Amino acid sequence: MEVNTIKSHVNAADLPLEQLATNHALTEPSKIEELSRQFEAVLLRQILSEGQKTVFKTKYADDSTASQIYRDMTVQQLADSISRSGAFGLAGTLSKDLTRQLPKP
Repeated sequence: MEVNTIKSHVNAADLPLEQLATNHALTEPSKIEELSRQFEAVLLRQILSEGQKTVFKTKYADDSTASQIYRDMTVQQLADSISRSGAFGLAGTLSKDLTRQLPKP
């Protein structure tokens, strides 16, 4: 009896962070690349959310819970989009530096 194995392509960006390191279908450089991108996204989220804080409280600013949730979701999506585009550049630099430190086969 012959069993056909289906080899599927695993995309590092589709895996949760907890499963990324233990996935044997991914190469070490692809794991490092995705972890670097996710680190960049976290840093961008912090920068963008700090930039949105108002210095002066006004009666025109909406401080409702719904508004805060919407702002948080917007910041998260914007940070992920910037990180995926590679425009910020931190993930690429970090990935290159960490990949260079991998042991040679």
